[in-house]
Amino acid sequence: MTAAAPEQIARLRAFNRRYTRAIGLLGDGYHDSPFTVTESRVLYEIAREDAGSAADLQRSLGLDRGHVSRLLARLERRGLLTRAASPQDGRRRVLALTQAGEAALAELDRGSQRQAAALLDPFAPAVREAALNALDDVERLFGEPAPAEIVLRDPRPGDMGWIVERNAVLYAREYGWNSEIEAVCAELVAAFIRNFDPAGERCWIAERYGRRVGCVYVSRDSAETARLRLLLVEPEARGTGLGGRLIAECLSFARQAGYREMVLWTHSVLVEARRLYARAGFELVESHAYIAFGHPLVSETWRMDL
Repeated sequence: MTAAAPEQIARLRAFNRRYTRAIGLLGDGYHDSPFTVTESRVLYEIAREDAGSAADLQRSLGLDRGHVSRLLARLERRGLLTRAASPQDGRRRVLALTQAGEAALAELDRGSQRQAAALLDPFAPAVREAALNALDDVERLFGEPAPAEIVLRDPRPGDMGWIVERNAVLYAREYGWNSEIEAVCAELVAAFIRNFDPAGERCWIAERYGRRVGCVYVSRDSAETARLRLLLVEPEARGTGLGGRLIAECLSFARQAGYREMVLWTHSVLVEARRLYARAGFELVESHAYIAFGHPLVSETWRMDL
C-alpha cells in the first residue's frame, strides 16, 4: 500500500485544526463547563450501564492507566463519582456517578446538543443529510469497524435515476465503457417505470448506513418468463454476499409470482456477476460477439427453470 502524499496529510491536518475549533475543543472548559474534554468523556462513559471498572474505562478510551487513575481521583474528590465493590467480584471496584455527577453530565449533554444544533441549523435539510453521510464515511474509515446490516427496500423517488447513474459510472470506471451504457440503462429503467406491473415485477434497493449500495429488478418478459435486470453492487459492499442475496430475492419473487423460468442478459467480461449467476443455478444458453459500448464484447443470455 502506498504512503499518503504530503498534500493529503496537509489537508487532513488542516481539517483537524478547523474541526477542533468548530466543536469547542480549544477552550479551557468543554461547552463552557468546569470540565476538560477528557473529564467530560469519562463522566459519559461511567454513565453507561457497561462502564465497569477503572480498567474497563482505560481500555474503552485508550488512555494511560496512570492518567485514568488521576482523572478518577479528581472527579471523586469533587463528589461526582463513587467506587464500590462489585456484587459479582468483591476485588473489582465498579464506578458510578453520584447525583451531582449525573447533574453535571446532564448539563454537558445540553451543551453538546446546543453546539450540534448550532452547526447544523444554518444548512438546508438536504445539505445537513449530505454532511452527516460524509461523517459516516469518515467514521467507517478512521473509527472502529462497526458492521451495519444491509437492508433491502422498495424504490423511492430518485432511486431509479440513481440506478442509471451508478451503472454508467461503474461500467465506465471498471470496464472503460462509453455513454451508450447509460442510454441503455435509461431506456430499461424508463420502460420498467412506465409499464410497471406489481403482480409480476419488483425492484430492490440495498441500503447501508443510509447509503444506496446495490440494486436489482425483475421485469416480465411473458406470462411464463421473468427477467433479472441491472444487478449492481457498489464496490464498498462487495464481499458481503449482497450480490447473491439480491439474486435470491429475484428468484423467490419470480417463483411466488408464478413464472416458470428466469432469464438475464450479461457479458463475458463481467466475471464476478457470471460467477454469482452460475452459483444461483443459471446456465449460459446463448452468446455472440459484437461491438458495443466502445469495445468488442461477448453478449450472453443465461437461463434457469423455476
